[in-house]
Amino acid sequence: MSPSLITLYPSELLYAICTQVFASCLPTTIPSLDPLLSDTSASHSSFTPALTWSEPITRRTLANLCLVNHDWYEAAKPWLWRRLEVRFPRTWLSLVAEIAWNYDEETVDLVIDKTIRAAANAAVASTSSECDKVAVVGFDENLFDSFEGPDTTISLNLLSSAPSRDTSPRRLRPKSKSPARWKLLRSIKDAVQDAVDRQSSRGMYVPMPIDPRPGRYVQHLDFNHFRTIGVRRSVEEGINNPFVTGDRLQAVVKEMPNLTSFGATEYMDGALTLPVLNELFLRGAASRALHHPFYMNGFSNDAEEEDQERRRECKDLEAVDFTGCVSAVFVNAFNAFVSAHLLTQSKGEEVEEKKIEPLIFPGLERLGLRGVKSILPRYLKPFLMALPSLTHLDLSGTRVTPDILEALGTRPLRLKSLGLARCTKLTSESIRHFLVDFPVTTELTELNLYGDMTYVSPLTVEHLQDILTQAPCLLGGQLVYLDLSSAPINESLLSLCKPQPKLCSLGLSHIPKLELNVVADFLLNKASNVEVLTLINTSPQLDLANPGAKELSRVSSIALHTHLIRPLCAPQFASSLTTTLSVPPQPPTRLRVVELSGATLRGLGAGAGTWRVIRSNGGRGWYVDTAARWVSDPRPGQGRVLKRGLPKGDAFHMEMERLSDANGNVCSGIGWHARKMEVLHGHGMLGRESGLYGAVSFAYQG
Repeated sequence: MSPSLITLYPSELLYAICTQVFASCLPTTIPSLDPLLSDTSASHSSFTPALTWSEPITRRTLANLCLVNHDWYEAAKPWLWRRLEVRFPRTWLSLVAEIAWNYDEETVDLVIDKTIRAAANAAVASTSSECDKVAVVGFDENLFDSFEGPDTTISLNLLSSAPSRDTSPRRLRPKSKSPARWKLLRSIKDAVQDAVDRQSSRGMYVPMPIDPRPGRYVQHLDFNHFRTIGVRRSVEEGINNPFVTGDRLQAVVKEMPNLTSFGATEYMDGALTLPVLNELFLRGAASRALHHPFYMNGFSNDAEEEDQERRRECKDLEAVDFTGCVSAVFVNAFNAFVSAHLLTQSKGEEVEEKKIEPLIFPGLERLGLRGVKSILPRYLKPFLMALPSLTHLDLSGTRVTPDILEALGTRPLRLKSLGLARCTKLTSESIRHFLVDFPVTTELTELNLYGDMTYVSPLTVEHLQDILTQAPCLLGGQLVYLDLSSAPINESLLSLCKPQPKLCSLGLSHIPKLELNVVADFLLNKASNVEVLTLINTSPQLDLANPGAKELSRVSSIALHTHLIRPLCAPQFASSLTTTLSVPPQPPTRLRVVELSGATLRGLGAGAGTWRVIRSNGGRGWYVDTAARWVSDPRPGQGRVLKRGLPKGDAFHMEMERLSDANGNVCSGIGWHARKMEVLHGHGMLGRESGLYGAVSFAYQG
């Protein structure tokens, strides 16, 4: 295609093409239960199979489109910068240099001079009259006289008493280390418009100068894949000269007014200082609040006023993931943030008379605090109380207390996904009270109450019975994910549970006395759509055998196939002597993945039939039907069906076989039944993640 034809395309069409390229790597609205495989032809959603590109291919495509011409560059650039995943230290340093304002090399005077010249050129280009063009040409040289910059003149009485000294001229200087770029652009635009109106005989519109920095395009920033291992740095260098520092992160976040999701990890939590937390949370509605804690201090300065005014123009943060952030820097900054902005402190009668309302963050909808064990309850509670719009909340492995659950229950929340796994301070009564008596959990679709042999679930039989028979989330049958591992579940309790037609991932691990036939009966009669089941250290028929005895391991394998796989996953026998069956008989359930302990998996060996052992790159492993996947039903109007017995040449079947042969030498995103909630995209416990988040979800045992 010739360049002349490319230039004929309207900008809207180019932008739409780049939009589709970016959307090709996004996960489906209904997440997949299966891993995102390397072969894109084999990747599919468990509900709606769809072909997608990988993130590197999409990013490379957008980068190549930027090289075609200027029009393609303007169309592809917003999507190229929309989602940033920091992976390598040098990449992060390049990102800082590209996005953040370089205060040492680029002074405010230089930026203003460049922007004024660009605005003048835009004004000249927007007019068609020659006389108007002549009128505005050269006016940018005198525009500094009409531009109202920060007033930093020094009073004469503050100067030295030398009579020969002249007063300092009025110059444009930044009021702080972080001049508000948006404020400069707006002031320059107004000054250019006034100058054009004075010198031109006709009215002429002056567009807002274009900010060359790409930070305004960024909506997603996470450090999930960031590592410093293998860069040949000593421990001392890593401590004294880290790549991700608080100043660098603060400078980058300041230049991202449209940032809506942020993810941090333990590899960079030392950069989560108090100024960074202020930039993340005190933006949007929080900064526009009438009773901002800023006014409670009794004093102010230009820097604080400027930051507050700049943050008003920013979007609210919608999703934050602090999984595994336990450094002293982050904990101290979090405590200081809560103390400064959320804790109610008496500051005299004058403050009490103002009746200052507490600060809230109405935009934050999804919060992940899994493994954040160092934050004390007295700081965790006011922070959670300031989030009135939460839909996804992961408090697994935190110090959440019954008082915090009680306070959350009184808030006007409608939680969709809740994680309370391995919370050592919760009691059985508090969990029962929160799930049964409060309307906060009536719309839950995902519930994680996982416990293991290290920390057994605090639920008692009586309270568990109340939850199974009275909790609105279980009575409505809306749950798609449920984990009750290590809870005292028995046959009588499962018989009292209401049918769960939408449940597709069920955790029943670490229940040694639960028989396999009881589990099979529950799936057959009340949860036939379950596809993933966890049975680690569950049932005396599986995990009480000595793993060193081959005969006993063979007994476990036979029991698994006899009591669970064959009755639930094999089609029932049907025959007719007179007519041919139009529809072949289907298995009674959709079960196709069973998570088992390492000893049981070793006893299964190479598997049986199409069932194979697939291991994560950690300590977890699954027994998977590699020849089962979702396909389109050939009958019209039937949607999707789960097809078993795929041929050997099927792409999905081949990828599953490859994962089985890898014997755990796989990426961190391989696995089923996540232990961590995906919050950045809002997919909850069914979301697919890789990197460090994927390791927490699918590799770690706890």
